[in-house]
Amino acid sequence: MSDSRPLNVGDPAPVFTLKTIGLKDISLSDFRGKTVVILFYPLDWTPG
Repeated sequence: MSDSRPLNVGDPAPVFTLKTIGLKDISLSDFRGKTVVILFYPLDWTPG
């Protein structure tokens, strides 16, 4: 289980890896030094 706690404005983002739509693993650390915007969008064919 991970150590989860709320983030405050100005806190660094935690290290994480997600799968792209093409199922490729991508990590936040891949973009170190760049501005990153993350959008979470439910796919049309997924429940919820």
